[in-house]
Amino acid sequence: MVTFAACGTNTSTKQQETADTTKVPAFNVADIDTAYKACDDFDNYANGNWKKNNPIPSTESRWGAFNILDKQNKEVRLKGIITEITGKKELKKGTEEQQIADYYTSFLDTATIEKRGITPLKPYLDKIDGIKTLADWAAVTGELQKLGVSTFTGFGAEADAKNSKMNVLYQAQSGLSLGERSYYERPDSATKNVRNEFVNHVDKMFSLAGFPDVKPGTTVLGLETQLALIQLSNVELRDPVKTYNRSGYGELRTLAPDFDWDAFTKKQDIKADTVILQNKEYLTNANKLLKATPIDVLKTYTKWQLLTSFAGYLPKAFDEENFHFFGTVMTGKKAQKTRTERAIRSTDMKLGMPLGKLFAKKYFPESSKEKVSQMIENVRKVYGERIDKLTWMSDSTKQMAHKKLASFTYKIGYPDKWKDYSSIQIDKGTLLENAVSAMLWEHKDNIDKIGKPVDRSEWGMTPQTVNAYYNPLNNEVVFPAGILQPPFYNPNADDAINYGGIIAVIGHEFTHGFDDQGSQFDAEGNLKNWWTKTDRENFDKLTKRYVKYFSGIEVLPGFKINGSLTIGENVADLGGMTLAYYALKKSFEGKEEPKPIDGFTWQQRFFLGWAQVWHGNITDAALRQQIQIDPHSPARDRINGPLPHLKEFQDAWGCKAGDKMVLPDAERVTIW
Repeated sequence: MVTFAACGTNTSTKQQETADTTKVPAFNVADIDTAYKACDDFDNYANGNWKKNNPIPSTESRWGAFNILDKQNKEVRLKGIITEITGKKELKKGTEEQQIADYYTSFLDTATIEKRGITPLKPYLDKIDGIKTLADWAAVTGELQKLGVSTFTGFGAEADAKNSKMNVLYQAQSGLSLGERSYYERPDSATKNVRNEFVNHVDKMFSLAGFPDVKPGTTVLGLETQLALIQLSNVELRDPVKTYNRSGYGELRTLAPDFDWDAFTKKQDIKADTVILQNKEYLTNANKLLKATPIDVLKTYTKWQLLTSFAGYLPKAFDEENFHFFGTVMTGKKAQKTRTERAIRSTDMKLGMPLGKLFAKKYFPESSKEKVSQMIENVRKVYGERIDKLTWMSDSTKQMAHKKLASFTYKIGYPDKWKDYSSIQIDKGTLLENAVSAMLWEHKDNIDKIGKPVDRSEWGMTPQTVNAYYNPLNNEVVFPAGILQPPFYNPNADDAINYGGIIAVIGHEFTHGFDDQGSQFDAEGNLKNWWTKTDRENFDKLTKRYVKYFSGIEVLPGFKINGSLTIGENVADLGGMTLAYYALKKSFEGKEEPKPIDGFTWQQRFFLGWAQVWHGNITDAALRQQIQIDPHSPARDRINGPLPHLKEFQDAWGCKAGDKMVLPDAERVTIW
């Protein structure tokens, strides 16, 4: 998780109730494919016709509820906001409107981008060319870190996991273009092809830039492979205890004495006496690797990292080659979005919060905050009741679980205060420099937090984001305005559909506070054990069974879900559905149960609501990538995966022993 501290003092703006009034159907029964049995394959039963009628657009690698809503938020709503702003004249320099308008304009000014070529990168390339020693390399890569250019390690400030009220400096492994160690070592033909394509891609990019390096693709892949093999896997990185190594700054010099840490950190304006090291062994091994690596290899690698970081801001040939590899080879996209669509998304990436302020004001009604707050409190109440009924947890640990649950805070819609972006320098004709200025602002915003109290009002997502998150360091759940729309939250839908949608999402985020990672943090957000030894062993036995269950699901030939990587999200899905189901059931107490709608009972519609928010199609390339780097299971398995463990699903649909989505009671996993 990444969170960003606010440095501005802008007060919140009263939001206008101008949300869309278009009515969206609660659930479209035409999406159902009765060729499938609900008890054998619920995803294809509930969504089969939707998937047939909604093929993946050529510009996408996956297509589902999240993508469709994101497209509406970005390419329709944000586009309208940006278009309105760019139509204004004489915008004052440094205002958010001027920054948005001129950044957007600079992205669309392809004539100037073509004319300038790679000239905007020349100051950085000259510094790379001037490297003669490992100490020189440390200084140059440190300076490039401020621009978001990756190298073997990186620094960032965040709340101290063992003193969550204060920010501290963290160190982490980095520098892999393919994203995860498995891409560098898997022997299957599909992954080998990715590596071969990567070599060709690097060679092509260097050729376009006119760089004289010989076989740069082979050089870069070789160094990154050596780095990958000494890094922690993405499963090992899930362990917050293993990756928390509080040290004095001087220990960096002890562990990696041949790397000039002072030059590296000074160029980043980092001043800290303490640093949380992710993996000491990695630093020692990286030191040996860097010392043994020729300087020319390190220079080639650094030029590549610079080039790939800014490829999207360079002339068309670079941009298209960058898309070919990272878009087509890695994820299966067939075509780029239009320049206008990409201009909107790039503006959103660099100036997301200023845009978010306008988005929330126009599209998120104040009344929705109250409604979502009520939903959250309903989930909190049911979670407490579920804790009381647990048979595997002792009373003393239950007491601490209740304390943590009661301490949960939440944020809904948009921040209460907004950051000050006025120092970002944006001009119409300098796209790459505009991106650099935004990156420098973001770097300073983060580094300035070191040693200062945590601002718990800060947000880690923009209001227009179609997502939600749990932050264990704040013990908070956060729901941006972007996700509080159909099909996740539909004010015109019956309760069963909404409980299967947004309430299950809320329950999902609550459960993250008690998953394999979140359960290691206490009510104050500190990494601290609050479990008895027996209770933790009981919990681990349950999660290991769930790991084994998901690890048996093959999504493509030779590619199975990594149950250890996805355990947190899988536990949260199972918990979220359980909480939402019983919150819905509780809401009917003292009332007459709802009558069937479209022939479906409220129990059945609850599960249709769950299936609806996860319906989607995905390319094989994107699916292979997801399996290797993403802690979330594929959408199909987020629908079907938890259901056999819920007797409530079996009862709702009349499933019987022998049906594919029925497990014997002894094999079901119930955690929360």
